[in-house]
Amino acid sequence: MACVKLGSKSESFKRQGRAWFCTTGLPSDITVEVGEMSFHLHKFPLLSKSGLLEKLIREKSDEGEEGCVVELPDVPAGAKAFELAAKFCYGVKFEMTSSNVVYLRCAAEYLQMTEEIAEGNLISLTENFFNQVVLRSWKDSIKALQTCDDVLPQAEELQIVKRCIDSLAIKACTDPNMFGWPMMESGPRQSPGGSVLWNGISTGARPRNSNSDWWYEDVSALSLPLYKKLISIMEFRGIKQEMIVGSLNFYAKRHLPALNRRQSMSNISNRFASTTLLAMPSEDEQKHLLEEIDRLLPLQKGMTPCKLLFGLLRTAIILQASSSCLSNLERRIGMQLEQATLEDLLIPNFSDSTETLYDVDCVRRILDHFLAIDQETGGASPGLAEDGQLLGSPSLIPITTVSKLIDGYLAEVAPDVNLKLPKFHSLAAAIPDYARPLDDGLYRAIDIYLKAHPWLTESEREELCRLMDCQKLSLEACTHAAQNERLPLRVVVQVLFFEQLQLRSSIAGCFFMSDNLDNSRPLISGLPVSGEGAGWASAVRDNQVLKVSMDSMRMRVAELEKECSSMKEEIENLGREKSGWSGVRGKLGFGIKPQICSAQEGSVSSGKFAIEKLEKMQDKPRKHKKQLSIDA
Repeated sequence: MACVKLGSKSESFKRQGRAWFCTTGLPSDITVEVGEMSFHLHKFPLLSKSGLLEKLIREKSDEGEEGCVVELPDVPAGAKAFELAAKFCYGVKFEMTSSNVVYLRCAAEYLQMTEEIAEGNLISLTENFFNQVVLRSWKDSIKALQTCDDVLPQAEELQIVKRCIDSLAIKACTDPNMFGWPMMESGPRQSPGGSVLWNGISTGARPRNSNSDWWYEDVSALSLPLYKKLISIMEFRGIKQEMIVGSLNFYAKRHLPALNRRQSMSNISNRFASTTLLAMPSEDEQKHLLEEIDRLLPLQKGMTPCKLLFGLLRTAIILQASSSCLSNLERRIGMQLEQATLEDLLIPNFSDSTETLYDVDCVRRILDHFLAIDQETGGASPGLAEDGQLLGSPSLIPITTVSKLIDGYLAEVAPDVNLKLPKFHSLAAAIPDYARPLDDGLYRAIDIYLKAHPWLTESEREELCRLMDCQKLSLEACTHAAQNERLPLRVVVQVLFFEQLQLRSSIAGCFFMSDNLDNSRPLISGLPVSGEGAGWASAVRDNQVLKVSMDSMRMRVAELEKECSSMKEEIENLGREKSGWSGVRGKLGFGIKPQICSAQEGSVSSGKFAIEKLEKMQDKPRKHKKQLSIDA
């Protein structure tokens, strides 16, 4: 830290309780009271330097009062600043540093210690030191600016705050290697002890990191009013918004303890270790700080990380921030919801009015913001071109990502027994149909909810299951749903029907692939000698894959035969209980016999035919090594 030594006399001030005495051997003839402190001094040293004290002492002398007592209740920085000014008047040795120059400058202005009173007076000395030393150094400017909080009105009036902030803003917007001593991460110009070398001579200075975020930690030590002014000047000077967001993130984590609660102690950076020594801000101070940070954050989409926004939102909920702050944070998150993760959405419910573990209402509001913005930006349901392709497919990427995210969130909150059906249903139904290419995630969430809420009525189960489209379930999901006892009977029948359609399509695809392979054999046999080894290895792999597929298909056909027989027996039993097949038809809602059983029988027969054909293909002899055969 830079400093200048003033005065030449040895220390002659002694403190006793709340009083200071000048031990020069002469009795004191004036008492200056500054707050609760009393300074027992002499008139002449004070008169020779301070215009204010000269005026006050003359007024006291004209009144003829004995024992001159002067009261100075408004000295900037109080007794500690007046003590330094008094030492200057007596010529006592002391150091002027970046930590006390602001106090001295404001006190000198208050005491009118100008050049008209004495040459080389305190105002000119402090101004020269401040301009030529403090403002040229980043660290000294930071320390000087921190002391401005104690004398903020006077410091602003004397342009001290503005000059410090302008100096810091210029340095933060400039390459740090362009000012002060050279800053290097490593290199040949660094001494073995780690200090910086300047023309081969060790400066004693430690090398500094020249990354763009090098100034975050230093400015985070500023008070909020000064920090806001610094950020405003930086934005005016055109600093990148990413750097502003990074600094705000650092500042928030340092002064809002709740933001660090989700991190383990081992993961907290050592640079925050010093913050434990700082006084813990009150809840009102934290709330005010959070609302100010929300105002300072840029509004551009994707500029602020989702992790920071969700952390601020959780903290705002805990601190019961204003409704406008909560709404702004939810809107910011909604603008870039596709960048969030499932962990981000798991916001604990801190409200006493609801019993759910997670704040589902908050997630629903965030989703509504996203959907509204998606509609405004043209991300609505896509149309079809003449060739059947989707129009505007790139715009579907964000909403498809969000649909998967919400389905995962629904599965995560579904086990909560206090989560009411309307709230779960509303959140699941908010996602448009076109945003879900597959309904497997939605089916999983519904299944978990049904398992955790076994008391739901049949009509409530059917209402919930109508959210998913059975045609958009994968074959694995259909297989699971067909055996799921928690699903309503109507849904199981629909799943079985569409499962058969998918199985038929799969079998037809196998036939199409085998025909293409047969037709391509002459071409494969004509490959150059150098490629025969690779072609043979590929054929062997395809052969193994088809064997596995054939075994799986054989097992599935056997299962379908059993299912068909079981369904026939159930239909016959239903027919006996009712007065005819029409009663069964009315109960299920559509004709089961022609649609399901025929599909079952057709699938079974098709499956058997496929297996027979694949076995015949497997038994074909291999005539020559060049002729690659594929078992099916």
